[in-house]
Amino acid sequence: MKKLKIKTGDTVRVVAGDHKGSEGKVMSVNFEKNKAIVEGVNMVSKHEKPSAKNPQGGIVKKEALIHISNLSLIDSKSGETTRVGYELRDGKKVRVSKKSNEVI
Repeated sequence: MKKLKIKTGDTVRVVAGDHKGSEGKVMSVNFEKNKAIVEGVNMVSKHEKPSAKNPQGGIVKKEALIHISNLSLIDSKSGETTRVGYELRDGKKVRVSKKSNEVI
């Protein structure tokens, strides 16, 4: 399984595609497809049949998957996008921001 540098809960910015410039929190990551669902980004309309859970049915807006290559992690201190690296600190492997060289 491939290691992805973006994890659930990270704040990311879309750097390519129709939603370029949008920011949001990663809600889930699909490792098999190298895609993620970002809160409030890549919204699609889905038609739902009436069911016990949703007796009215109708059109529902929800987030769709977006490819990891179109996302860039936002550094919590500077608020700018950054690349991610890995280092051993205190005997543990941690994610490190390439711009600020601080633990993410």
